[in-house]
Amino acid sequence: MDTQTLDNPSGIPQLERQRLSAPAGWNSRRARLADRLQGLRVCHLTPQRTRDERAFGREALPAVAYGLQIAIIGPHSLTSRVGQVEFVAIPKSRSRLWRMLLSFRILREALKQNAQIYHVHSPEFVPAGLALKLVFNKRVVYDTREDFPSMMLTKTYLPVRWRKPMSRIVALVEKLAARFLNAVITADSGSLRPLAQTGKSRKLVLYNFPNLRFFPARDHAEKFYDLVYRGGLSDRAGTFVLLKALRLLVDRGLRARLLLFGYTDNAESERQLRNELVFLGLEDLVTLHGRIPHEAMASTLSKARISVCPLQNIPKFMNNIPVKVFESWACGLPVIATDLPPIRPFFQHGKLGLLVKPGDPVDLANAIRRLLTAPDLIEEFGRSARQAVFQRYNTSAEIHKLANLYGQVLAC
Repeated sequence: MDTQTLDNPSGIPQLERQRLSAPAGWNSRRARLADRLQGLRVCHLTPQRTRDERAFGREALPAVAYGLQIAIIGPHSLTSRVGQVEFVAIPKSRSRLWRMLLSFRILREALKQNAQIYHVHSPEFVPAGLALKLVFNKRVVYDTREDFPSMMLTKTYLPVRWRKPMSRIVALVEKLAARFLNAVITADSGSLRPLAQTGKSRKLVLYNFPNLRFFPARDHAEKFYDLVYRGGLSDRAGTFVLLKALRLLVDRGLRARLLLFGYTDNAESERQLRNELVFLGLEDLVTLHGRIPHEAMASTLSKARISVCPLQNIPKFMNNIPVKVFESWACGLPVIATDLPPIRPFFQHGKLGLLVKPGDPVDLANAIRRLLTAPDLIEEFGRSARQAVFQRYNTSAEIHKLANLYGQVLAC
Protein backbone atom coordinates (compact mmCIF):
# COMPACT_ATOMS: atom_id res chain seq x y z
CA MET A 1 0.00 0.00 0.00
CA ASP A 2 1.63 3.27 -1.07
CA THR A 3 1.56 6.63 0.69
CA GLN A 4 -1.21 7.98 -1.51
CA THR A 5 -3.44 5.02 -0.64
CA LEU A 6 -2.73 5.51 3.05
CA ASP A 7 -3.61 9.19 2.87
CA ASN A 8 -6.69 8.63 0.68
CA PRO A 9 -8.26 5.26 1.52
CA SER A 10 -10.40 3.78 -1.20
CA GLY A 11 -13.85 2.39 -0.70
CA ILE A 12 -14.82 4.82 2.11
CA PRO A 13 -16.26 8.13 0.85
CA GLN A 14 -15.15 11.09 2.99
CA LEU A 15 -18.62 12.17 4.15
CA GLU A 16 -19.62 8.58 4.89
CA ARG A 17 -16.46 8.05 6.97
CA GLN A 18 -17.24 11.11 9.04
CA ARG A 19 -20.89 10.16 9.50
CA LEU A 20 -20.26 6.55 10.47
CA SER A 21 -17.00 6.65 12.40
CA ALA A 22 -16.90 10.06 14.09
CA PRO A 23 -18.74 10.60 17.39
CA ALA A 24 -20.80 13.79 17.75
CA GLY A 25 -18.52 16.82 18.09
CA TRP A 26 -15.45 14.75 17.35
CA ASN A 27 -14.13 17.01 14.57
CA SER A 28 -14.20 20.13 16.73
CA ARG A 29 -12.54 18.33 19.64
CA ARG A 30 -9.89 16.97 17.33
CA ALA A 31 -9.19 20.45 15.96
CA ARG A 32 -8.68 21.91 19.44
CA LEU A 33 -6.42 19.06 20.48
CA ALA A 34 -4.47 19.24 17.22
CA ASP A 35 -3.75 22.91 17.89
CA ARG A 36 -2.19 21.93 21.22
CA LEU A 37 -0.14 19.09 19.77
CA GLN A 38 0.96 20.66 16.47
CA GLY A 39 4.58 19.73 15.75
CA LEU A 40 4.88 17.39 18.75
CA ARG A 41 7.56 14.77 18.05
CA VAL A 42 6.79 11.23 19.22
CA CYS A 43 9.27 8.36 18.94
CA HIS A 44 7.99 4.76 19.11
CA LEU A 45 10.42 2.04 20.22
CA THR A 46 9.37 -1.44 19.13
CA PRO A 47 11.13 -4.83 19.02
CA GLN A 48 8.99 -6.07 16.10
CA ARG A 49 11.06 -7.46 13.20
CA THR A 50 8.29 -6.67 10.74
CA ARG A 51 6.26 -3.48 10.62
CA ASP A 52 4.55 -3.10 14.00
CA GLU A 53 0.87 -2.65 13.14
CA ARG A 54 -0.20 -1.41 16.56
CA ALA A 55 2.55 1.20 16.58
CA PHE A 56 2.11 2.12 12.91
CA GLY A 57 -1.42 1.46 11.69
CA ARG A 58 -3.38 1.98 14.91
CA GLU A 59 -1.33 4.71 16.61
CA ALA A 60 1.26 6.55 14.50
CA LEU A 61 -0.55 6.77 11.17
CA PRO A 62 -3.87 8.08 12.57
CA ALA A 63 -2.01 10.48 14.89
CA VAL A 64 -0.53 12.33 11.89
CA ALA A 65 -3.94 14.03 11.56
CA TYR A 66 -3.20 15.78 14.88
CA GLY A 67 -0.06 17.38 13.48
CA LEU A 68 2.32 14.99 15.24
CA GLN A 69 5.75 14.20 13.82
CA ILE A 70 6.34 10.49 14.38
CA ALA A 71 9.26 8.09 14.07
CA ILE A 72 9.27 4.33 14.70
CA ILE A 73 12.57 2.75 15.74
CA GLY A 74 13.05 -1.02 15.68
CA PRO A 75 14.76 -4.01 14.00
CA HIS A 76 12.34 -3.85 11.06
CA SER A 77 14.71 -3.04 8.16
CA LEU A 78 12.50 -0.12 7.07
CA THR A 79 14.35 3.12 6.42
CA SER A 80 11.84 5.34 4.65
CA ARG A 81 8.64 7.27 5.31
CA VAL A 82 5.24 5.62 4.98
CA GLY A 83 2.18 7.85 5.24
CA GLN A 84 4.31 10.63 6.81
CA VAL A 85 5.62 8.24 9.48
CA GLU A 86 9.42 7.90 9.58
CA PHE A 87 11.00 4.47 10.08
CA VAL A 88 14.46 4.08 11.62
CA ALA A 89 16.09 0.62 11.63
CA ILE A 90 18.41 -0.79 14.27
CA PRO A 91 20.43 -4.03 13.96
CA LYS A 92 18.61 -7.29 14.61
CA SER A 93 19.52 -9.69 17.42
CA ARG A 94 18.93 -13.41 17.09
CA SER A 95 18.45 -14.08 20.80
CA ARG A 96 15.42 -12.76 22.68
CA LEU A 97 17.45 -12.59 25.90
CA TRP A 98 20.24 -10.73 24.11
CA ARG A 99 17.69 -8.22 22.78
CA MET A 100 16.45 -7.59 26.31
CA LEU A 101 19.92 -7.27 27.84
CA LEU A 102 21.12 -4.96 25.07
CA SER A 103 17.97 -2.90 24.68
CA PHE A 104 19.98 0.14 25.74
CA ARG A 105 21.62 0.22 22.32
CA ILE A 106 18.37 1.68 21.04
CA LEU A 107 19.03 4.72 23.23
CA ARG A 108 21.48 6.24 20.78
CA GLU A 109 18.94 6.26 17.96
CA ALA A 110 16.14 7.29 20.29
CA LEU A 111 18.02 10.26 21.67
CA LYS A 112 18.90 11.38 18.13
CA GLN A 113 15.19 11.91 17.55
CA ASN A 114 15.06 14.54 20.30
CA ALA A 115 11.39 13.65 20.80
CA GLN A 116 9.09 15.22 23.36
CA ILE A 117 7.49 11.82 24.05
CA TYR A 118 8.93 8.31 23.76
CA HIS A 119 6.38 5.53 23.27
CA VAL A 120 7.84 2.16 24.34
CA HIS A 121 6.33 -1.11 23.12
CA SER A 122 7.01 -4.47 24.82
CA PRO A 123 8.77 -5.31 28.12
CA GLU A 124 12.03 -5.85 26.22
CA PHE A 125 12.48 -2.09 25.87
CA VAL A 126 11.30 -1.06 29.33
CA PRO A 127 14.96 -0.78 30.51
CA ALA A 128 15.55 1.70 27.68
CA GLY A 129 12.37 3.53 28.66
CA LEU A 130 13.48 3.74 32.29
CA ALA A 131 16.83 5.14 31.19
CA LEU A 132 15.13 7.74 29.01
CA LYS A 133 12.94 8.79 31.90
CA LEU A 134 15.26 8.57 34.90
CA VAL A 135 18.62 9.46 33.33
CA PHE A 136 17.69 11.79 30.47
CA ASN A 137 14.50 13.23 32.01
CA LYS A 138 12.33 12.36 29.00
CA ARG A 139 8.58 11.79 28.99
CA VAL A 140 7.95 8.09 28.38
CA VAL A 141 4.81 6.03 27.72
CA TYR A 142 4.79 2.24 28.09
CA ASP A 143 2.41 0.36 25.77
CA THR A 144 1.54 -3.29 26.45
CA ARG A 145 -0.59 -4.72 23.65
CA GLU A 146 -0.78 -8.20 25.21
CA ASP A 147 -0.98 -9.88 28.58
CA PHE A 148 2.78 -10.47 28.42
CA PRO A 149 3.13 -12.24 31.80
CA SER A 150 0.51 -14.81 30.75
CA MET A 151 2.14 -15.16 27.34
CA MET A 152 5.33 -16.38 29.02
CA LEU A 153 3.41 -19.39 30.33
CA THR A 154 2.86 -20.71 26.79
CA LYS A 155 6.10 -19.74 25.03
CA THR A 156 7.47 -22.88 23.42
CA TYR A 157 10.98 -21.42 23.12
CA LEU A 158 11.18 -21.38 26.94
CA PRO A 159 11.84 -24.59 28.87
CA VAL A 160 8.77 -25.44 30.94
CA ARG A 161 10.59 -24.88 34.24
CA TRP A 162 11.48 -21.32 33.21
CA ARG A 163 8.02 -20.19 32.19
CA LYS A 164 6.58 -19.28 35.59
CA PRO A 165 9.75 -17.45 36.70
CA MET A 166 9.83 -15.53 33.39
CA SER A 167 6.17 -14.65 33.81
CA ARG A 168 6.93 -13.18 37.24
CA ILE A 169 9.95 -11.27 35.88
CA VAL A 170 7.89 -9.74 33.07
CA ALA A 171 5.16 -8.79 35.54
CA LEU A 172 7.81 -7.08 37.71
CA VAL A 173 9.22 -5.21 34.70
CA GLU A 174 5.76 -3.91 33.86
CA LYS A 175 5.24 -2.86 37.48
CA LEU A 176 8.45 -0.83 37.27
CA ALA A 177 7.18 0.81 34.10
CA ALA A 178 3.88 1.70 35.76
CA ARG A 179 5.69 3.08 38.82
CA PHE A 180 8.31 5.24 37.14
CA LEU A 181 7.16 6.14 33.61
CA ASN A 182 4.66 8.86 32.73
CA ALA A 183 1.86 6.67 31.38
CA VAL A 184 0.86 3.06 30.74
CA ILE A 185 -1.33 1.96 27.82
CA THR A 186 -2.90 -1.46 27.42
CA ALA A 187 -5.09 -2.96 24.69
CA ASP A 188 -7.76 -4.21 27.09
CA SER A 189 -8.93 -3.74 30.66
CA GLY A 190 -7.75 -7.20 31.70
CA SER A 191 -4.11 -6.32 31.01
CA LEU A 192 -4.46 -2.99 32.79
CA ARG A 193 -5.97 -4.44 35.97
CA PRO A 194 -2.66 -5.63 37.56
CA LEU A 195 -1.08 -2.21 36.87
CA ALA A 196 -3.99 0.11 37.60
CA GLN A 197 -2.99 0.95 41.18
CA THR A 198 0.77 1.01 40.63
CA GLY A 199 2.56 4.35 40.69
CA LYS A 200 1.23 7.72 39.62
CA SER A 201 1.52 7.08 35.88
CA ARG A 202 -1.54 7.86 33.79
CA LYS A 203 -3.42 4.79 32.63
CA LEU A 204 -5.30 4.22 29.37
CA VAL A 205 -6.99 1.33 27.57
CA LEU A 206 -6.44 1.76 23.83
CA TYR A 207 -8.29 -0.98 21.97
CA ASN A 208 -6.74 -2.71 18.96
CA PHE A 209 -9.59 -1.71 16.68
CA PRO A 210 -8.95 -1.72 12.90
CA ASN A 211 -7.73 1.28 10.98
CA LEU A 212 -10.36 1.73 8.26
CA ARG A 213 -7.69 2.80 5.78
CA PHE A 214 -6.69 -0.86 5.51
CA PHE A 215 -10.26 -2.20 5.32
CA PRO A 216 -12.08 -0.58 2.38
CA ALA A 217 -15.52 -1.84 1.40
CA ARG A 218 -15.56 -5.08 -0.61
CA ASP A 219 -19.21 -5.61 -1.44
CA HIS A 220 -18.69 -8.17 -4.20
CA ALA A 221 -15.65 -10.13 -3.05
CA GLU A 222 -15.50 -13.61 -4.55
CA LYS A 223 -15.72 -16.34 -1.90
CA PHE A 224 -13.22 -19.17 -2.30
CA TYR A 225 -13.63 -20.53 1.24
CA ASP A 226 -16.44 -21.15 3.67
CA LEU A 227 -14.32 -20.47 6.75
CA VAL A 228 -11.19 -18.50 7.59
CA TYR A 229 -8.98 -18.39 10.67
CA ARG A 230 -5.98 -16.10 10.99
CA GLY A 231 -3.40 -15.79 13.74
CA GLY A 232 -1.40 -18.26 15.77
CA LEU A 233 -1.87 -21.82 14.54
CA SER A 234 -1.63 -23.84 17.73
CA ASP A 235 -3.54 -25.91 20.24
CA ARG A 236 -3.91 -22.92 22.60
CA ALA A 237 -5.48 -20.90 19.78
CA GLY A 238 -8.04 -23.66 19.18
CA THR A 239 -6.71 -24.70 15.78
CA PHE A 240 -7.04 -28.42 16.53
CA VAL A 241 -10.54 -27.91 17.97
CA LEU A 242 -11.48 -26.23 14.69
CA LEU A 243 -10.11 -29.14 12.66
CA LYS A 244 -12.08 -31.64 14.75
CA ALA A 245 -15.22 -29.57 14.19
CA LEU A 246 -14.51 -29.61 10.45
CA ARG A 247 -14.24 -33.40 10.56
CA LEU A 248 -17.59 -33.61 12.35
CA LEU A 249 -19.15 -31.51 9.59
CA VAL A 250 -17.71 -33.78 6.92
CA ASP A 251 -19.19 -36.80 8.72
CA ARG A 252 -22.56 -35.03 8.61
CA GLY A 253 -22.27 -34.44 4.87
CA LEU A 254 -21.11 -30.79 4.96
CA ARG A 255 -17.71 -30.28 3.33
CA ALA A 256 -16.65 -26.82 4.46
CA ARG A 257 -13.54 -25.28 2.91
CA LEU A 258 -11.16 -23.66 5.41
CA LEU A 259 -8.33 -21.16 4.99
CA LEU A 260 -5.80 -21.14 7.84
CA PHE A 261 -3.19 -18.41 7.68
CA GLY A 262 -0.74 -17.13 10.24
CA TYR A 263 2.20 -18.58 12.10
CA THR A 264 3.21 -21.70 14.00
CA ASP A 265 5.52 -21.65 17.02
CA ASN A 266 8.24 -23.66 15.27
CA ALA A 267 8.86 -26.36 12.66
CA GLU A 268 7.69 -29.11 15.02
CA SER A 269 4.36 -27.32 15.60
CA GLU A 270 3.82 -27.02 11.86
CA ARG A 271 4.61 -30.70 11.41
CA GLN A 272 2.03 -31.64 14.07
CA LEU A 273 -0.56 -29.48 12.38
CA ARG A 274 0.03 -31.05 8.98
CA ASN A 275 -0.05 -34.53 10.53
CA GLU A 276 -3.42 -33.71 12.10
CA LEU A 277 -4.78 -32.69 8.71
CA VAL A 278 -3.72 -36.05 7.30
CA PHE A 279 -5.05 -37.99 10.30
CA LEU A 280 -8.46 -36.32 10.02
CA GLY A 281 -8.55 -36.64 6.23
CA LEU A 282 -8.91 -32.91 5.67
CA GLU A 283 -6.01 -32.20 3.30
CA ASP A 284 -8.31 -31.40 0.39
CA LEU A 285 -10.52 -29.05 2.43
CA VAL A 286 -7.90 -27.00 4.31
CA THR A 287 -5.51 -24.48 2.79
CA LEU A 288 -2.57 -23.70 5.06
CA HIS A 289 -0.82 -20.39 4.49
CA GLY A 290 1.84 -18.45 6.37
CA ARG A 291 1.90 -14.82 7.45
CA ILE A 292 0.70 -12.13 5.06
CA PRO A 293 1.37 -8.37 4.94
CA HIS A 294 -1.20 -6.27 6.78
CA GLU A 295 -2.12 -4.59 3.49
CA ALA A 296 -3.37 -7.98 2.28
CA MET A 297 -5.39 -8.73 5.42
CA ALA A 298 -8.72 -7.40 4.15
CA SER A 299 -8.51 -9.04 0.74
CA THR A 300 -7.48 -12.37 2.30
CA LEU A 301 -10.18 -12.43 4.97
CA SER A 302 -12.77 -11.42 2.37
CA LYS A 303 -12.15 -14.65 0.44
CA ALA A 304 -14.26 -16.49 3.05
CA ARG A 305 -17.89 -16.37 4.13
CA ILE A 306 -17.37 -16.80 7.88
CA SER A 307 -14.47 -16.07 10.24
CA VAL A 308 -13.71 -18.40 13.16
CA CYS A 309 -11.92 -17.51 16.41
CA PRO A 310 -11.84 -20.69 18.57
CA LEU A 311 -9.39 -19.53 21.27
CA GLN A 312 -8.91 -21.79 24.28
CA ASN A 313 -9.66 -20.94 27.90
CA ILE A 314 -6.12 -20.09 29.07
CA PRO A 315 -4.91 -17.10 31.16
CA LYS A 316 -3.80 -14.98 28.18
CA PHE A 317 -7.15 -15.24 26.40
CA MET A 318 -9.01 -14.52 29.62
CA ASN A 319 -7.57 -10.99 29.42
CA ASN A 320 -6.79 -10.17 25.79
CA ILE A 321 -9.39 -9.15 23.21
CA PRO A 322 -8.67 -10.92 19.88
CA VAL A 323 -7.86 -8.42 17.14
CA LYS A 324 -8.91 -10.93 14.47
CA VAL A 325 -12.58 -10.57 15.45
CA PHE A 326 -12.72 -6.85 14.65
CA GLU A 327 -10.70 -7.21 11.45
CA SER A 328 -13.13 -9.89 10.27
CA TRP A 329 -16.10 -7.67 11.12
CA ALA A 330 -14.43 -4.86 9.17
CA CYS A 331 -14.56 -7.15 6.13
CA GLY A 332 -18.26 -7.82 6.64
CA LEU A 333 -17.75 -11.36 7.94
CA PRO A 334 -19.81 -12.83 10.78
CA VAL A 335 -17.56 -14.33 13.44
CA ILE A 336 -17.94 -17.56 15.39
CA ALA A 337 -15.85 -17.03 18.53
CA THR A 338 -15.19 -18.76 21.81
CA ASP A 339 -17.35 -17.36 24.61
CA LEU A 340 -14.62 -15.81 26.77
CA PRO A 341 -14.99 -12.72 29.01
CA PRO A 342 -12.90 -10.22 26.97
CA ILE A 343 -14.84 -10.62 23.71
CA ARG A 344 -18.29 -11.45 25.11
CA PRO A 345 -19.46 -7.83 25.66
CA PHE A 346 -18.80 -6.90 22.04
CA PHE A 347 -21.19 -9.59 20.81
CA GLN A 348 -23.97 -8.15 22.96
CA HIS A 349 -24.30 -4.98 20.88
CA GLY A 350 -25.81 -6.54 17.78
CA LYS A 351 -26.12 -9.55 15.52
CA LEU A 352 -22.47 -9.98 14.67
CA GLY A 353 -21.97 -13.73 14.91
CA LEU A 354 -22.18 -16.61 17.36
CA LEU A 355 -20.42 -17.54 20.60
CA VAL A 356 -19.52 -21.16 21.41
CA LYS A 357 -18.13 -23.10 24.35
CA PRO A 358 -14.32 -23.11 24.57
CA GLY A 359 -12.68 -26.37 23.56
CA ASP A 360 -15.94 -27.94 22.33
CA PRO A 361 -15.71 -29.13 18.69
CA VAL A 362 -19.37 -30.27 18.70
CA ASP A 363 -20.65 -26.83 19.71
CA LEU A 364 -18.34 -25.22 17.16
CA ALA A 365 -19.47 -27.59 14.41
CA ASN A 366 -23.13 -26.86 15.22
CA ALA A 367 -22.53 -23.09 15.00
CA ILE A 368 -20.69 -23.41 11.68
CA ARG A 369 -23.46 -25.57 10.26
CA ARG A 370 -26.12 -23.14 11.46
CA LEU A 371 -24.56 -20.27 9.53
CA LEU A 372 -23.44 -22.15 6.42
CA THR A 373 -26.96 -23.47 5.91
CA ALA A 374 -28.47 -19.99 6.35
CA PRO A 375 -26.93 -17.62 3.76
CA ASP A 376 -29.43 -14.89 4.65
CA LEU A 377 -28.18 -15.00 8.23
CA ILE A 378 -24.57 -14.73 7.05
CA GLU A 379 -25.49 -11.65 5.05
CA GLU A 380 -27.43 -10.09 7.94
CA PHE A 381 -24.66 -10.70 10.49
CA GLY A 382 -21.97 -9.54 8.05
CA ARG A 383 -23.81 -6.31 7.28
CA SER A 384 -24.29 -5.59 11.00
CA ALA A 385 -20.64 -6.38 11.70
CA ARG A 386 -19.37 -4.00 9.03
CA GLN A 387 -21.64 -1.24 10.32
CA ALA A 388 -20.51 -1.81 13.91
CA VAL A 389 -16.87 -1.33 12.90
CA PHE A 390 -17.66 1.89 11.04
CA GLN A 391 -19.71 3.24 13.91
CA ARG A 392 -17.70 2.16 16.95
CA TYR A 393 -14.91 -0.37 16.58
CA ASN A 394 -12.27 1.60 14.65
CA THR A 395 -9.29 3.83 15.36
CA SER A 396 -11.13 7.18 15.06
CA ALA A 397 -12.19 7.50 18.69
CA GLU A 398 -9.19 5.52 19.97
CA ILE A 399 -6.63 7.84 18.43
CA HIS A 400 -8.32 10.84 20.06
CA LYS A 401 -7.83 9.10 23.42
CA LEU A 402 -4.14 8.59 22.62
CA ALA A 403 -3.61 12.18 21.48
CA ASN A 404 -5.34 13.41 24.62
CA LEU A 405 -3.02 11.23 26.73
CA TYR A 406 -0.01 12.75 24.97
CA GLY A 407 -1.34 16.18 25.91
CA GLN A 408 -1.66 15.13 29.54
CA VAL A 409 1.84 13.67 29.57
CA LEU A 410 3.25 16.91 28.19
CA ALA A 411 1.58 18.80 31.02
CA CYS A 412 3.22 16.61 33.69
